[in-house]
Amino acid sequence: MNMETIKELAQDYIKRERHELFRSDVLNALEHGDAEGLNDRFYQELTFGTAGMRGVIGGGTNRMNPLTVSMVTQGLAAYLSSSRDNPLAVIAYDSRNYSQLFAETAASVLCANGIRAFMFRSLRPVPMLSFALRYLKADAGITITASHNPAEYNGYKVYWADGAQVTPPHDEAIVAEVNAVRAQPREIPSADLKEAQQKGLFGWIEQEVEEAYFQMVKSLALRPELFASQGDQMQVVYTALHGSGLGPVQRVLKDLGASVVTVEEQSEPNGDFPTVKNPNPEDPKAMALALEYAKNHHADIVLGTDPDADRLGIAVPVNRNKTEYHLLTGNQIAVLLCDYLYSGRGQGSGKTGVTVKSIVTSDLVRSITERWGGRCIDVLTGFKYIAQVMLELEQSSTEEFVLGAEESYGYLVETDVRDKDAVSAACMAVEMTKYHLNQRVSLLHRLEQIWSEFGYYEELVISRTLPGQRGMKQILDLMNHFRTEPIDRIAGDQVVSRTDLLNDETSLPRSNMIIFRLEEGRTFMLRPSGTEPKIKCYIFARSSLKDLEKAQSQAREVIRSYQEFFDKKLALITG
Repeated sequence: MNMETIKELAQDYIKRERHELFRSDVLNALEHGDAEGLNDRFYQELTFGTAGMRGVIGGGTNRMNPLTVSMVTQGLAAYLSSSRDNPLAVIAYDSRNYSQLFAETAASVLCANGIRAFMFRSLRPVPMLSFALRYLKADAGITITASHNPAEYNGYKVYWADGAQVTPPHDEAIVAEVNAVRAQPREIPSADLKEAQQKGLFGWIEQEVEEAYFQMVKSLALRPELFASQGDQMQVVYTALHGSGLGPVQRVLKDLGASVVTVEEQSEPNGDFPTVKNPNPEDPKAMALALEYAKNHHADIVLGTDPDADRLGIAVPVNRNKTEYHLLTGNQIAVLLCDYLYSGRGQGSGKTGVTVKSIVTSDLVRSITERWGGRCIDVLTGFKYIAQVMLELEQSSTEEFVLGAEESYGYLVETDVRDKDAVSAACMAVEMTKYHLNQRVSLLHRLEQIWSEFGYYEELVISRTLPGQRGMKQILDLMNHFRTEPIDRIAGDQVVSRTDLLNDETSLPRSNMIIFRLEEGRTFMLRPSGTEPKIKCYIFARSSLKDLEKAQSQAREVIRSYQEFFDKKLALITG
């Protein structure tokens, strides 16, 4: 795109953007002749896809700002008006910069279109938005969040009446309406929220909804007596990573009787995330301060949630003195939760238990589920696909949902929410820890017991960020390389099969993902992130050696060699 075209787009944006701060951002770039910055702001429109949109905050069509929020909300409003009678939308937002502004902008557009909009009075976790949607029998939901991304990002997620992120046919229809709005630039209507409230179009989500959510989470306890009689004998350290989880997690654990120490430096909501680079409990650096607290307070378990409190990270002590801690992987947390939920549920409930996991989550979860007579279903990455199965299970008289899991630290242990829920998962993790400690078994020891029964599993997720227009092309080139080049071996291991979810006929929906199955039950998967400029590689290794130390060594050598293979391919493409 040439510079003259970019300048025209910039001038058009300045005319249409109502918020002075974001107009000034583009004006400054024009005045300083920032060609590279302007190109990045305008070379494309911020993608609004089936998972919503996410991007860097700032002025421009390729940025998160009030204008882009207004346009996508206008598209959503058009679809709601055409498909639902007297629709109601609920809105939530997290601690990210400008989240409240973007939430109010969305509400004002909905109300201007005659659509009722109810909003939380302050920041709330994603699972509470999903719960409120179902509790209030609303038609759609919006949450303003960029989940675990760095501070410069924000985003916009759309939910449907079942409480889950939108799926076909609604997602595709909303995208079409958004594209129609963008194709014919016009003034987006906006209502004054005070006036809208007087007309009955705008309102606040009342405390009753939040109390119902808290009661639901507390009712999930499989062994509530562990909290009632011994909860205060176990020490929990928790960090909210400057996000929306603090109030809900503290409230529920306190009500249950657990003793919780919070990481004070990371308690206050702050979109700049001053103590961490990435507010993501997957990142060991983000959990470092919580681990220091754990050592000082001799914690039995360490919990961390991301800004919108849908992801949960866990660390556990390695030794009895609690002077060293181990950060569990997302797969290990999924394995432990699956093991605890099924063992606590037993085999006599009358219905077959169902676990739904993403295709990139450890197959050890499947083995445990089937050990208890349950069924495990693989779906594409994205919790909305787990929610789709949950919707189908509502009609079943023989099966019931037990656990939803994604290796990226997302878990669901209830059915009243249809997205990953770190609040309820945190409470279940505390109960699980207490139960095993009563059996004189640590969580690490329980993992070893599971491995001794099913074999040792080791997984690695490689995530490489390739930003900007150039990065987008590099990701495309890398995927094309793996699609078109004959790859018979990976690090010396024979490829047994290759499945291209974009082109091959499978039971899963079409997706930009390639799966290599190798000898000894090993797997190598590639897919671009749907929300970030990243390419992800998933490596799965398993060893059936009875000696745990030798099994670990064997699996880790496989992981290392596959990682080297991927890095060489990436270097070939990126130069």
